[in-house]
Amino acid sequence: MQTLLQIQDLQVDFNIETGIHTAVRHISLEVNRGEIVAIVGESGSGKSVTALSILRLLPSKTARYKKGQIFFSKDGVENLNLLSIPENDLRSIRGNEIGMIFQEPMTSLNPVFTCGHQVMEAIRLHQNVSTKEAKQKTIELFQKVRLPDPQHLFNRYPHQLSGGQKQRIMIAMAMSCQPSLLICDEPTTALDVTVQKTILQLIKDLQREEQMGVIFITHDLGVVAEIADKAVVMYKGEIVENGTTKQIFERAQHPYTKGLLACRPILHEKGERLPVVSDFLENRITETQLRSAVVSQESSQSPLIRVENLKVWFPAFKTLLGKPKQFIKAVDDVSFEVIQGETLGLVGESGCGKTTLGRALLRLVPPTEGKIFYKNSELTSLFGNELKNLRRDIQIIFQDPYSSLNPRLTIGSAIAEPLKVHGIVQNERQRRDKVVELLEKVSLKPEHYNNYPHEFSGGQRQRIVIARALALNPGFLVCDESVSALDVSVQAQVLNLLNDLKKEFGFTVVFISHDLSVVHYISDRIMVMNQGKIIETGMAKEVYHHPKNPYTQKLIESIPGRK
Repeated sequence: MQTLLQIQDLQVDFNIETGIHTAVRHISLEVNRGEIVAIVGESGSGKSVTALSILRLLPSKTARYKKGQIFFSKDGVENLNLLSIPENDLRSIRGNEIGMIFQEPMTSLNPVFTCGHQVMEAIRLHQNVSTKEAKQKTIELFQKVRLPDPQHLFNRYPHQLSGGQKQRIMIAMAMSCQPSLLICDEPTTALDVTVQKTILQLIKDLQREEQMGVIFITHDLGVVAEIADKAVVMYKGEIVENGTTKQIFERAQHPYTKGLLACRPILHEKGERLPVVSDFLENRITETQLRSAVVSQESSQSPLIRVENLKVWFPAFKTLLGKPKQFIKAVDDVSFEVIQGETLGLVGESGCGKTTLGRALLRLVPPTEGKIFYKNSELTSLFGNELKNLRRDIQIIFQDPYSSLNPRLTIGSAIAEPLKVHGIVQNERQRRDKVVELLEKVSLKPEHYNNYPHEFSGGQRQRIVIARALALNPGFLVCDESVSALDVSVQAQVLNLLNDLKKEFGFTVVFISHDLSVVHYISDRIMVMNQGKIIETGMAKEVYHHPKNPYTQKLIESIPGRK
């Protein structure tokens, strides 16, 4: 096989305030034409730094390519060292011979230019073609990446497209010059499982068609099983395991790889404690521990929440006089019950209405019609102090912990705020003691009290917002996609934490997610939502293993790595 890329003993250092930080070291790997190589690891493992080094895209003021070589050969004859060639020569390779799809398409696309214009720009930069020819090529590329109505989408702006459509625009741009090598940096992380499956299949089809080499960066081992020929596992800036995907999955050697494979919720039934990667690294794990049961909170048969014919509609168009003419039916005539002590999983794709429903339960979104009963109190009729008093008992963990924390408040102040508002404790000293107790419950340290949100990792921030939600000892908790953006190992820790806290505090949970493998693991019952309606409800095991609705079947079939 023709070798396209060879990385030899790469070391990258960063100059930071406290000195020199080595991000990656001793990195050696190769990519051949016609194969997909996955680089797997948690956040901070060095996988993105390795990929960005190939095109020298790291910030020049702080990054230093201290050691190593990166050879690229388009034809198998001439070898170019990408770390030493002049900037002008490298510029002709970027986007032309080596394409890249970035993790977040919204920040990679310019919001003030149409999608068609941005792909045309990439074509005209590297190819000697007219505007008319570039436009025709762009529309053909849009067809190739299976975008609906390419002529119409050509003139649309990024904010007018869905996440999956924006990612296809990025793929079209990366493919515009028929590169020999395509680098995909977490291109499906924030996407629904069905959209993710389509994007993965699209990348695979294009790779076969063009006989490209592909570097696919991900933290999701299910995706690796779905798409990759070879896998490279990174931990703390070094490669700890390297082999074919089959070897990695069937005969993993390094404890870190074993931990990553074992902690996926898809492998575990409800009641089993998820193994944690650190236990494998420190040789603390045994087969008994892998199967140790979590004693779940017993649920009664009395409903804590009852929803009757709930509708949440948003005006889409208005007349000249401001009267709504057409509505978006986010939640459309939904009725269900949440039993005291249970975890009810609410699952569906983006735009199905699940987040709107979760927020409507807490009166964060005003219902258009219908009734919501909590402990026999009708929430839709409560206002002022009555509603404020009720909020002590109903809390939410938002999807993005960083945007739900005030960057100007220390985390101690953020957790203490609800205690102060509701007058739970008498003075500052007692509040501080309560916050420290909550921090320790979510496995953080008392010395973290005076730190700010930006000083924590994603998993730690998620623990902070869990601690804040539990500050008032609520009886009901809505978790809105609370683990969707986390690495699989951190996700396992947060899921274990939620199970432990539920056992200790005895709260009832509505767990919202688009990931059915996580919902199946943590939930007693599952409700599937599509286009504002509940289309299937049942016990978690029954819905996951024997889905009745075709939409639920499609969601389950799309879970990467499910065999």
